[in-house]
Amino acid sequence: MTLLGISYPPSTGLFSDVATSYMNQIVAFLATTGAPVLLANVYPYYSYTHNTQTIDLNYALLTSPGVVVRDGNLEYQNLFAAIMDALYSTLEKVGGAKVGVIVSESGWPSAGGIAATIENAGTYYSNLIRYSKNGTPKWPGYLETYLFAMFDENQKGPAESERNFGLFFPNKQPKYRQLTSFS
Repeated sequence: MTLLGISYPPSTGLFSDVATSYMNQIVAFLATTGAPVLLANVYPYYSYTHNTQTIDLNYALLTSPGVVVRDGNLEYQNLFAAIMDALYSTLEKVGGAKVGVIVSESGWPSAGGIAATIENAGTYYSNLIRYSKNGTPKWPGYLETYLFAMFDENQKGPAESERNFGLFFPNKQPKYRQLTSFS
């Protein structure tokens, strides 16, 4: 998502100046060939940690009790949906209105950074699983989403938080009780 130069409000989404030249070509190729999707790594955690003064933690964790952002006739209760719709808006502007998106990675670290706790990560993952079934305000419906990562990675870095995205500890024990049921 660092390819987006503008993402707020979501309807104003645009690729960054650096990414525009090659991303426009990629989107045009996907749209012209009827290729099924664009893969996107979506991490509200990083958006939150870079903007803690303006982004509420509940909005980032998908737990806001009400609308946080209004963008025309669309309303957003969580940052994940806003980020995705900024991407959809960007795709529309460059001729990729029919290009689907799969979230190839999303997660929240359980340690090593701002708001990186087991409780917050478990909350994020649980809400993301539930939320993905509904899509976004702009693209309602099922949104195929993959959780990152299966296990903590002790060789990753340099930030400590990057070592702590796993759903399981290195000993294969689950971190999050609330993820044992996906109903």
